[in-house]
Amino acid sequence: EVHLVESGGGLVQAGGSLRLSCVASGITFDDYTIGWFRQAPGKEREAVSLISTEDGSIYYADSVKGRFTISNDKYKDTVYLQMNRLKPEDTAVYYCAATLATFIIYESSGYNYWGQGTQVTVSS
Repeated sequence: EVHLVESGGGLVQAGGSLRLSCVASGITFDDYTIGWFRQAPGKEREAVSLISTEDGSIYYADSVKGRFTISNDKYKDTVYLQMNRLKPEDTAVYYCAATLATFIIYESSGYNYWGQGTQVTVSS
């Protein structure tokens, strides 16, 4: 059974930093693309950053480029999202997601497994 468990969300002031972690179990890490989506109230779920754990290909949404960094630790089956220079518009529930693919899939509908979500709130 596949489980994705996120942690690291919270309340931070604009300009601050947070690091999200997603621990995966029940999957062969190298066979999956794993990443982060977010959903703000009244908005659609959007891809924030994704990584192909096989070849290390990475995607960032334009809105987070230069501020967020995704990384993975294959020995710990964990994906991280380091978020710096946070803005109020980054406020959302952040979800870890995984799909059995060695290439990056950008649409949320392409992901089979989801974590429970972690709230990130950035105050102005």
